[in-house]
Amino acid sequence: MIKMQNLDRYYPLAGGRYYVLRRINLEIKEGEFVTIMGPSGAGKSTLLSIIGMLDGGWEGEFYFLDHPVHKLNSKKRIEINKRYIGFVFQQYHLLDSLTVAENLDIPLSYRDVKSSERQALVADTLDRFHIVGKKDLFPSQLSGGQQQLVGVARAVIAKPKLILADEPTGNLHSSQGQEIMELFKKLNSEGTTIIQVTHSETNAAYGHRIIKLQDGWIV
Repeated sequence: MIKMQNLDRYYPLAGGRYYVLRRINLEIKEGEFVTIMGPSGAGKSTLLSIIGMLDGGWEGEFYFLDHPVHKLNSKKRIEINKRYIGFVFQQYHLLDSLTVAENLDIPLSYRDVKSSERQALVADTLDRFHIVGKKDLFPSQLSGGQQQLVGVARAVIAKPKLILADEPTGNLHSSQGQEIMELFKKLNSEGTTIIQVTHSETNAAYGHRIIKLQDGWIV
């Protein structure tokens, strides 16, 4: 599904470059559950952003589902992101001006799903995450844990091929966090590829393997 060769991400500095990622060589097969770990500043979130097509300022080769991403323009990369990828952010990134139900509808609107089918999918997802009673509320009216649940629901509603999760349980109570990880495990068993960034050894144990980053290098 994912193949990276000699991928670098750096920022220009006076008299040189500051490397966030250095010579990343990585292969992730479809159906894997992979954990990326490492100390703060190791480049974990940057790597996740590149895989998710949110960061285009890198050099090297990157193939996603046989698409040569390094040869694609930003418009095409955004299309791939919307079609295949669901993203769970630590800071939720819900749209404040939309209700919970409307936030869940957004990923479906990108994928040409019929209106009646979208309504059914939103209703099913609200039920699955036990947030039916919150559907008409705005993000500012929810607790942090509730916002994170909505963020996870939004990521999975369109059944993406790949879920990218950046500290997905960082703002949740332990019982809620376990619920989310069990959901990821179930989705993975059904064929969804999952890549998570976490500091939690407990969360890492749900995955098949761990990729460790340090100072921008895979170690």
